[in-house]
Amino acid sequence: MLQEKSYIEKVDGSKNTLKFLIPSILGVVLFLVPIKVEGEFTIGVGVLASTLSSQFEASIPYFIVALLGLSFILTLLAKTNLFKVFDQNEFLKTLFVTSNFNLGLRLFGLIVGLLTLFELGPAFISSPAIGGVVLYDLAPVLLTWFLFAGLLLPLLIEFGLMEFIGAIFRNVMRPLFTMPGRSSIDSMASWMGAGTVGVLVTMNQYNQGYYNKREAAVISTTFSVASLAFSLVVANVIGVGHLFIPFYLTVVVAALVAAIIMPRIPPLSLKANTYYEPVGKQIKEEIPKGVSTLKWGWNQALKKAESAKSFSGQLKSGTKTVLDIWFGLIPLVMSLGAMALIIAEETPVFEIISYPLIPLLEWMNIPEAAAAAPAMLVGFADMFLPAVIGAGIESELTRFVVGTLSITQIIYMSEIGVLILRSNIPLKLHELFIIFIERTLITLPIIVFIAHLFIF
Repeated sequence: MLQEKSYIEKVDGSKNTLKFLIPSILGVVLFLVPIKVEGEFTIGVGVLASTLSSQFEASIPYFIVALLGLSFILTLLAKTNLFKVFDQNEFLKTLFVTSNFNLGLRLFGLIVGLLTLFELGPAFISSPAIGGVVLYDLAPVLLTWFLFAGLLLPLLIEFGLMEFIGAIFRNVMRPLFTMPGRSSIDSMASWMGAGTVGVLVTMNQYNQGYYNKREAAVISTTFSVASLAFSLVVANVIGVGHLFIPFYLTVVVAALVAAIIMPRIPPLSLKANTYYEPVGKQIKEEIPKGVSTLKWGWNQALKKAESAKSFSGQLKSGTKTVLDIWFGLIPLVMSLGAMALIIAEETPVFEIISYPLIPLLEWMNIPEAAAAAPAMLVGFADMFLPAVIGAGIESELTRFVVGTLSITQIIYMSEIGVLILRSNIPLKLHELFIIFIERTLITLPIIVFIAHLFIF
């Protein structure tokens, strides 16, 4: 009792209560509370992004191409060493001092943007299915979502909410998923908003020393699940929208099983339990003996709120996050996303690598196995491709399986994959592909079992 009493006296800081509660509640409202707009579920940040996108729909592609051009030119200038500002300013150095390979990717992203915008060059680059997807579908979403997510994310993570939730959910997340309790926030942000928002939260927490290498790798590839709204879009595109409740329940069950298994097998299980070197470990999850979970969480939240930056400091930090994504991520989405789509649309690569799946699908009594197999792997290139390809399959059972599987796979290079590779999270391209295949092999039997037993 003495220990708990001293603890209570230590955290008795009422002046920090409002500093914790007001920003955190705003963060929850903006990122975690679903709202229905025009018949579709989204979140507050999504409403802001959609409003901006609709208001400037015609001009956003031009802005993106200008952004791509500026990113390439400034990177090229940084390579010349003529302008010392790039070496003297740490933020500019991070943005524009990069490898020749990265410079090449930014150039290719600019070329894709220009050819698509002005409908020039070879069709395999500027076509609606390739250049059109990255310039008119993916890049505008990233541009607008990350503008508001980057600026407003501090409300969610900088004023104590992560510490409070982390303490409460620690006893669930640790034994079940081997993850800290605060990772539940990442998953909720993905589920309610977008998988990219969940990855952004994970990147931020890793860079600040609250996740170690293994935890960051697991959370970004396992907990950044597709949102409820995106799942509904996939179900409708692939033609099983009338089965959405069993569709999404199947996704949830399969994703939970994958979340239990994936952290315990390579390559994720082999990641080091060490923290991002520039900052080191900044988290203390162990709850002192004799102190309740709720009181410990409250204590940690108030301590975090007390040390939070001022409004101007948070705005400056958020602006840096936005610029980093705009100048660093969007060029990679344009280049790597286009490359992935070219491979998927213009080559037989995914058909060839899907051949081993055909006998497995036939053994599982999946109709039209030969047509379904490529659709089950092409999602590594882009999130919408399985639904588009699967929509042409006659069997409703097969379309149901393809659609649910595409959501549980999580990794797709046109967006999530590029975001992870662009971050400091220690994952390589080949590891992302291995994780994608593992998630496919883990969730496919579960989805097929549920589909056969309960739905069809």
